[in-house]
Amino acid sequence: MKPIALLAAVSALTLSLLTGAQPAAGTGSRGCARPGVLFCENFDRLAPGGASSLDWGIDTRNGTLTVERARGGRGGKVLHVRTLDNGRAFLRADDLAVPPGGLYGRMRLRVAAFPTAPDWAHFTLVEATGSGSAEVVRPVGGQYVPTVGRSLWGIGADGGPTGDWTAWTEAAPAAAGAWQCVEWRLDPVTNTVTTWFGGRVTLTAGEQAHGGNPVPFVLPTVDTVKIGWQLYQGGTTPAAFDLWIDDIALATGRVGC
Repeated sequence: MKPIALLAAVSALTLSLLTGAQPAAGTGSRGCARPGVLFCENFDRLAPGGASSLDWGIDTRNGTLTVERARGGRGGKVLHVRTLDNGRAFLRADDLAVPPGGLYGRMRLRVAAFPTAPDWAHFTLVEATGSGSAEVVRPVGGQYVPTVGRSLWGIGADGGPTGDWTAWTEAAPAAAGAWQCVEWRLDPVTNTVTTWFGGRVTLTAGEQAHGGNPVPFVLPTVDTVKIGWQLYQGGTTPAAFDLWIDDIALATGRVGC
């Protein structure tokens, strides 16, 4: 081992002995060290400023991704996602080796404000694609529902009678301004999507529960997951959207909060 590498290794070991910290796997996130983790990121190793990593890509249009220090008593760093109007800004995890049993995901999330206009404004925070099906699956997203006067969480995908569908429920209001843990499950064996908010509210969409489309829903063999924000209608209120994301994990088993 080269002297510089040896010094770095000794320093890391000394720090772990002094603090009780354990070396992180991958990019370093709570839950990364467990078996079956395919991707994880907690942003603590990244420099503040424009987000960039060799472990994932970026997909933006009228939007930005920035690494910044967490506020409000939350330690470490987080990913600040900001979009204008109906822009998008996503972290993109590609080339995932998802087994036949499917995929679980987990992230911690705080949204500054959800849309209140236009009516039926549809937003996405997680999007999954892959081979074997043309569906663009959106396990975490939602819609502003004017009949109840608020945004609701919902599961969605392409392919409904209007080009997409969002299965929301009044039991899952999209609350802004507070950190929460969001989990999701893509099960290709049963062609179902399940989403949990804070481990309590559960949304489920299956083969026939997708916007009245008579064609059965088929999950792709997922190899790409995008995490961030996109809104699909223009003329939004507010005119810009801000959210903060942390502790992303994609795995073959449920990671938990």
